Amino acid sequence: MAVTLKVNGQTHTLDIEPEMPLLWALRDELQLTGTKFGCGIAQCGACTVHIGGVAMRSCSIPVAAAVGKDVLTIEGLASPDGKLHPVQAAWVAEDVPQCGYCQSGQIMAAVALLKEKPNPTDEDINTITNVCRCGTYVRIRKAIHRAATTRT
Repeated sequence: MAVTLKVNGQTHTLDIEPEMPLLWALRDELQLTGTKFGCGIAQCGACTVHIGGVAMRSCSIPVAAAVGKDVLTIEGLASPDGKLHPVQAAWVAEDVPQCGYCQSGQIMAAVALLKEKPNPTDEDINTITNVCRCGTYVRIRKAIHRAATTRT
């Protein structure tokens, strides 16, 4: 069945089932592999993307739920000229990643948080429930605070 998705500003028509999890459409059909599979039950957050401007876990969202909405993945976060998003730049400046596996989901969750709360407290940041198995939460917090002060 033909399904049309708008991902990172580009429209794609895919021959897939509407029930397919969005994660697999992104990774397997569109080769956007920055979004990671972690748990498959929307608990860890490694698969976080923005759908219609809202951070969501793509492993549990059917493709049909994203039709007609803008989908933003980590690959679409930087500007077209390659300039990193302020959250990405803060991640680099604070040397956040250790293994890096969860980081695209962490970044997408942080971008959504900063959109809602431009000057988050530590308690606000603690509401992000994405899991980092390496435990880089202190650096994640520092990066979010840095991004909050450097956003344009």
